[in-house]
Amino acid sequence: MAISANVVGKTGTFNLRMTDIIFRPRSELFDESELPRWWKTLDKWTLFSLLGLFLSGLLLGMAASVPLAEANGKQSFYYVHRQLIYGIISLNLIIILSILSLRENRRIALVGFLISLIILFLLPIFGTDHGKGAVRWLSVFGFSLQPSEFLKPFFVVAVAWAMSASQGGENLPGKTISFIIMLVIVSALVMQPDYGQAALFLAVWSIVYFVSGASYILLLGVVILSFLGCLVAYMKSEHFASRINGFLSPDVDPRTQLGFATNSIQEGGLFGVGLGEGVIKWRLPDAHTDFIISVAAEEYGVIICIIIIMFFIIIVSRSILLLSSERNYFVRNCGVGCISFFAMQSIINLGVSVRLLPAKGMTLPFISYGGSSLIASGFLMGLLLACTRNRSRENLSN
Repeated sequence: MAISANVVGKTGTFNLRMTDIIFRPRSELFDESELPRWWKTLDKWTLFSLLGLFLSGLLLGMAASVPLAEANGKQSFYYVHRQLIYGIISLNLIIILSILSLRENRRIALVGFLISLIILFLLPIFGTDHGKGAVRWLSVFGFSLQPSEFLKPFFVVAVAWAMSASQGGENLPGKTISFIIMLVIVSALVMQPDYGQAALFLAVWSIVYFVSGASYILLLGVVILSFLGCLVAYMKSEHFASRINGFLSPDVDPRTQLGFATNSIQEGGLFGVGLGEGVIKWRLPDAHTDFIISVAAEEYGVIICIIIIMFFIIIVSRSILLLSSERNYFVRNCGVGCISFFAMQSIINLGVSVRLLPAKGMTLPFISYGGSSLIASGFLMGLLLACTRNRSRENLSN
């Protein structure tokens, strides 16, 4: 009798659950799944702006990558197709990482940090320079990877986690650990040499350190150390010195990269010379990467440049606004680090094209061609969207 009563009781409970599911309003049932919850808590302005940047990059790739394809004996839009594949991977990364909890993102990033750091130190042995004088790439099965690009999001998580440990009252020298991490990476980049990326990592660390509660003495020491490092690089590296001298010169040699870029922007005017009519893409070997905005200005005019810049402004301003009210130390530090990398890399690329900054080989996120840059930017923005999601404090998993 007891067994029969137990069976009847379980059957009744099962029937009640099935009845509840069947007759429950669709909105309530739908709201319990993860995707709708992700969609409601996501910053859609940032997501759609990122999508706008990627589509703009494909449009510009149709104009800028044709000379590269012809020079390598490929079909005209070969590199556009590759960019599309890389972009799909990047967009999927953004969605997946923004859905995952912050604890899961942190675990993935810390493993990635160790792997990327090991590869970075193995570059002098197994790396290649692609004829550019700096060993920055690792060629695997016909694909070229740039470890410093993938290291950016992982570096942000490692540094943010270390600094938040000090802020959270834990008895750990988190800020000192983060400083050592930064010095190790910057030293490895200088040895390649890649002074631009080294300066970028140093600047992002300084910003995160400032947000986490900076020691002004240490920050002053970093500034002095950076200045001394620039002087040494200027005296020891002829390539570095030539770029600085070219930037400081009152006259621009029209046969240099900066000369071609400046002239193309002037020629484009408001509406451009027309699709396929530009000449800079035939004269600059890096028109599809470092000087992609010059191609945009020449063929499509200043209008598309303004649209692209507006996308960047929306992403940066929205992220800063959302992070300014964040009380979780790790979330705030990580989000600030992600948006700092994104914003500073964009400013450097755009500033070089209009001669506001010395020439530096740095891609424009989601616009320039390159698998390493695009996929790493996807990881960076996925982390950012995870940090800026509207999670309640009790549901914040970090």
